[in-house]
Amino acid sequence: MSTPSPVEPSRRWRYRRSLASRVTLLTTMAVGLTVAFLAAGAYVTVRMQLQSTLDDTLYERAYQTTEAPTILNQRTGDQVPAWALVATDLRIALVYQDGTVYRPEQLDDPPTLGNPELDVAQGDTESSIRTVLGGPVAYRVVTVPYGDGQALVIAQSLESQQRVLTKLGIVMLIFGLLGVAAAGAAGFGVARNGLRPVRRLTSSVEHIARTEDLTPLPVEGDDEIARLATAFNAMLTALSASRDRQRQLVADAGHELRTPLTSLRTNVDLLTQASAPGGPDLPPEARAELLEDIRAQIEELTTLIGDLMELSRDEPLAPVVEPVDLTEIVDHAVTRVRLRAPSATFDVDAGAWWVEGDANALERAVTNLLDNAAKWSPPDGTVTVRLSAGLLTVDDEGPGIAEADRPHVFDRFWRSDESRTMPGSGLGLSIVRQVADRHSGTVSAAASPAGGARLSLWLPGSPVVVPRATPAGPAGAPATREVVHG
Repeated sequence: MSTPSPVEPSRRWRYRRSLASRVTLLTTMAVGLTVAFLAAGAYVTVRMQLQSTLDDTLYERAYQTTEAPTILNQRTGDQVPAWALVATDLRIALVYQDGTVYRPEQLDDPPTLGNPELDVAQGDTESSIRTVLGGPVAYRVVTVPYGDGQALVIAQSLESQQRVLTKLGIVMLIFGLLGVAAAGAAGFGVARNGLRPVRRLTSSVEHIARTEDLTPLPVEGDDEIARLATAFNAMLTALSASRDRQRQLVADAGHELRTPLTSLRTNVDLLTQASAPGGPDLPPEARAELLEDIRAQIEELTTLIGDLMELSRDEPLAPVVEPVDLTEIVDHAVTRVRLRAPSATFDVDAGAWWVEGDANALERAVTNLLDNAAKWSPPDGTVTVRLSAGLLTVDDEGPGIAEADRPHVFDRFWRSDESRTMPGSGLGLSIVRQVADRHSGTVSAAASPAGGARLSLWLPGSPVVVPRATPAGPAGAPATREVVHG
């Protein structure tokens, strides 16, 4: 026995969740990801914009300082350097080409300067700008040339910018969480309202499964739920028709079985009483007649049970079939029926015709057509059989079929008023129609030129087919004509 993988429990848990909860979860996740991407994009954009603005400001002030002249202090007579004028909110330093750094103000943690600033002082680069640390504080440092062999360094703390970005991040986080919560609530509401028709449909289906009430479901609108309800109604219609056919089959079968079983039980009781001590004596002729009647009733029951088993097969024709010589099928069926009706004459004219299908089922259908014709033909009557281009017609010389009865002769257990006193179960022609349907063929009933009944069976096929391995003659053989007398 294989051990379940670690993924299977999580899958089972996921699929045990309701559809509404999954829709809500997916909606919340989608909105959450969207809000996260938007917030990240806004945060990065604002950060880049603030830094770009700060860099432009630092460059502008640095270059303005390098171009401004010195100012003379009238009280002392000292010259005040221009860079000292911009030192109100900035950190100023001078870097010389020998690496010396002059800082006019003493800081506990001044910005750390390095090679980029020295390269500007030595004239290797025109300017530099970067972010450096001065203890726990981050500075944005701009370096520009300032005279020969020295560079002016202006640094501004990024604390104010970081405070703005921190506040912006907190605001975005709060609004993002509120948006996700609102999206979850909206998703739950949409899922609950949107799935209300599904819940109604589920309740109706559960009611049908519990009560077997096949009443069609109400269909509202033309959306996917309406299409699903329509599909359910089609399934219910098919299920109801199948159940009705099953009930009809059982009722008809019980009705047809009751008569031979009653007669069989009566005959057996008579034989039992005659065989018991002190019972009535039966003449040998009466005993033989009873035994013959019992044998005929057993054969009728056997035939009826076989027909019921054939009709109970609702599966379609197997997709892989073999070529069947319909001419040979007709010959075999005529041979079998001739043994049952020795007084009838069979006039057969069968042309070559090959069918893809089940040989046993086809032979049973043709035999049933011939049995029906032989049963209705008068003594020494002729049954005319013709096969041409896939159309098999069987004519008898009996009383024929009334026009009002022709649409019903292929129904199960249907028997005309004239046929109720004759042997048979009323299933033979229905088997013919079932075999025709399985082979994409058709059946029909009409009047024959001789005044009797004409039953026709058409099957799609071809006059020339190369069989796999059959004892039949070569494909495309000329049509045969024979007259078989009993």
